[in-house]
Amino acid sequence: MTMVVGVDESEHSFYALQWALQHFFPPGQPQQYRLVVVTAKPTAASAVGLAGPGAADVLPYVEADLKRSALRVVEKAKGLCTQASDAVFEALEGDARNVLCEAVERHGAEMLVVGSHGYGAIKRAVLGSVSDYCAHHAHCTVMIVKKPKQHKH
Repeated sequence: MTMVVGVDESEHSFYALQWALQHFFPPGQPQQYRLVVVTAKPTAASAVGLAGPGAADVLPYVEADLKRSALRVVEKAKGLCTQASDAVFEALEGDARNVLCEAVERHGAEMLVVGSHGYGAIKRAVLGSVSDYCAHHAHCTVMIVKKPKQHKH
């Protein structure tokens, strides 16, 4: 069985990864899932928006920065996944919604785990929600892990 976990630079996604590791990959226990950790790297053109003259001049710099960012995410995930044997790490170009749903299909995953940023209805409507999209479009069980709110005393 395969579990895909989607991560990005947010603490919410890494909380979801840690939660999945704690609950499905306890140290010293037989491993029930093969772990595939996936991060999506937006295209440079989508990040820049290709507006105006000279936009093409900045694309190589944006592309290099996006690659570095994706590598940082993968390295951080690798550091957390030491107890999961044979874990696979992928940094794929595209919109996170599509990248995660396609990873589920490609790996024949039984479960997709994603974090929740906890956006309100308006922000979610404007930005779009990766977790909402995956819950409706991924062909597997989707677990949305919410980080508990810190209560101020």
